[in-house]
Amino acid sequence: MVKKPSLVAVIDIGSNSIKSLIAARAPDGQLHALKQRTLDARISAGIGKEKPVLSEEGMTRGLGAIRELVEEVREKRPARIQLVATSAVRDASNGAVFRERVKKATGQEIRLLSGDEEANLIGRGLTCDPALAGLRNFYVFDLGGGSLECLAFQDRKVRQAASLQLGCVRLTEKFVKDPAAPVPPEVLAEIAAHVTATLKETGLRYDLPESVAIGTGGSVATVRGILGAREQLRAEETSPAVTIEQLRELLATLSALPLDQRKRVPGLPSSRADVFPAALATVVAAAELGGFAGFIHSFYNLRWGLAAEMLDPR
Repeated sequence: MVKKPSLVAVIDIGSNSIKSLIAARAPDGQLHALKQRTLDARISAGIGKEKPVLSEEGMTRGLGAIRELVEEVREKRPARIQLVATSAVRDASNGAVFRERVKKATGQEIRLLSGDEEANLIGRGLTCDPALAGLRNFYVFDLGGGSLECLAFQDRKVRQAASLQLGCVRLTEKFVKDPAAPVPPEVLAEIAAHVTATLKETGLRYDLPESVAIGTGGSVATVRGILGAREQLRAEETSPAVTIEQLRELLATLSALPLDQRKRVPGLPSSRADVFPAALATVVAAAELGGFAGFIHSFYNLRWGLAAEMLDPR
C-alpha cells in the first residue's frame, strides 16, 4: 500500500495574487492549514487584450513572489509541493515562457490547470469547509482576475461546472477606459450586461431545491474586509453572509470614487482598487441572474481542493 503524504504545500499562481497553503489532515479527518500566505503580484496585466500576453513587469513580480513562497514552504519539509497556474498563464501567448522561468528559478514544474480542472478543484476545496458541511445543494461563484468559475452542486456533487473569461482584471481592461477616474454608471451597466449574457450562454440552470450561492475568491473576501473595517473587525470576524444590498451599496459608493480615493478605503487593498468596481459589478450581475439574496463566503477554494487531492488521491 502506498503511504499517503502527511503534509503538503500548494502554491496557487493566480491572476491577481499568488497564494500558498501548507496543509495536513487533523486526527478528526478535517483538512488543517498549518500556514497560509498571499502576495499581490498582478501577473495578469495585459490579459484583457485580444491576444493576451503577460507583461515583463508582471512576470518579474510573479517570479519574485513564487520564489519567496517556495523557499518559505520548503522550510516545513512537506512531502509534496505543487505549483499550479490558472487563467492568466493558461490564456497568455507567452505563458510557457513564464512557466520555464519559474522552473529554472525554483526547480519546480507548474501544473497548468484547464478551466474544468480549476472549477472542479474549487468545488472539492469547498467541501472541506466545515461551515458548509450541512449544505446539500448550492451554487459556487469563484471570481479571480482572469476568470469566473461557476459550479452547481447537487447532493454535494458537481452537476455543472464552467470556467468563464469574466475575471475582474480582464473586464477592467476591456471596459474601463480610465482606471484612475470614477467608473461611470453606463460602463458598469456594460460590464453587467456582458456578464449576464456570458452566464446565460453556459446554460447553467438555477433550479436546485433549497439551494444557496457560495462566493469565493479575493473579491468577496475583500467585501468582508471592507465591511469589517467599518466595524473595526477583521474580515474573518464578520458574517460570511454577504447580501446583494451590501454589494450594491459598495458598488455605488466605490465606483463613484477616483482611484486615488479608492486606494484609501479601509479594508480595500490598494492593489485591488482599480479592478474592484468591475469585480463588484460581476458578482452583483451573477446574484441578480440567479435570483440570489447574496452569497455565503468561504475561504476554502482552489488551494484546499488541491491539498485534498494530494493528501487523498482518488
